[in-house]
Amino acid sequence: MIAALAVGLGLSGCATNATQGAATASAGGSASTAGSATASVAERDLTPAEKKVIIAAVAPSLRNPASAKYRWAKFPTIVTDEPVNYCSIVNADSPYPAYNGEQAYIVEARMTGNKVTSAVMGLIAGGKDRAIVATMCAKYGLDPSKSS
Repeated sequence: MIAALAVGLGLSGCATNATQGAATASAGGSASTAGSATASVAERDLTPAEKKVIIAAVAPSLRNPASAKYRWAKFPTIVTDEPVNYCSIVNADSPYPAYNGEQAYIVEARMTGNKVTSAVMGLIAGGKDRAIVATMCAKYGLDPSKSS
């Protein structure tokens, strides 16, 4: 947990891009919330290949990654800056029993040709510590609880 928190705190110093911060939440399960009341950005679902990249970043933090059930947040259609922070939820067993079940996570995604091509885990936590991740995600205008 301490190592994950240290990495997460390191991510908190990263600047979100304007596209991500201005994304608007939708009832369809977007993880983004309004970063600016005047701006909104089109969002899209992640492709199956992009989901695999994110799963590969999250899986090492889980006790039984093969049984994990992911909820997916929307992603900006056009990304103008890198890296892109992405927050969502996974329902899985954790190496820390108190975190079993729904766990919020934040990953830092890298893009090539406007597609997610790599990702690095920032922070994952469940139970009462899930709020730590939600707070970090909120700094980037994201909300993992709105994943679908």
